[in-house]
Amino acid sequence: MGLRINDIVPDFTAATDQGEITFHDWIGDDWAILFSHPKDFTPVCTTEFGAVAQLADEWAKRNTKVIGLSVDGVDEHVKWKSDIEGYAGAKATFPIIADKDLAVSKAFDMLPADAYLPDGRTAADSASVRSVFIISPDKKVQLIMTYPMSVGRNFAEVVRALDALQATYGNPIATGANWTAGEDVIVALTLNDDQAREKFGEIDVKLPYLRTTRHDA
Repeated sequence: MGLRINDIVPDFTAATDQGEITFHDWIGDDWAILFSHPKDFTPVCTTEFGAVAQLADEWAKRNTKVIGLSVDGVDEHVKWKSDIEGYAGAKATFPIIADKDLAVSKAFDMLPADAYLPDGRTAADSASVRSVFIISPDKKVQLIMTYPMSVGRNFAEVVRALDALQATYGNPIATGANWTAGEDVIVALTLNDDQAREKFGEIDVKLPYLRTTRHDA
């Protein structure tokens, strides 16, 4: 079985461009986002790393640590960051895991367990190493996104999803389609109308199974 939502993420020790980390210790009591890439010095991934760098203040507001992963080594990561920062006009202050042996990629089910990548591999060899994992402070996976190489990830959507996860974490609410922070939320079906009013005050009963209430970001 691969990694699923609500699974505790694998713990691991790995080299990064900012030194060695142990993943669970690195997360600490914060939220975390792990985003992976098939190779350094590739065009789409450079734009994505740049987008993450530009959102540094947004991650900080949400008590969220971000960490990249690529199947190249530390030296390549250090050189690549210079390109990323020049392109994005922002400092890439987050670490990048050096997953040359694919240990982390396999642990997170980003590649088949028997994957073999020869020396001199290209991004196409490790194309499936292109995922986003949002992890809650209890070290559980809350969301997984996987993209093909041809489609750049929308990190505004990652921020939106993070807001929704943090709003609903441990609360009997959900968020509807296209929800953004500050909009009304959906009351969970585990609460009847009286319980919902006791907890939230006013509720808007749109359908017997669709009730909304205010939620302040």
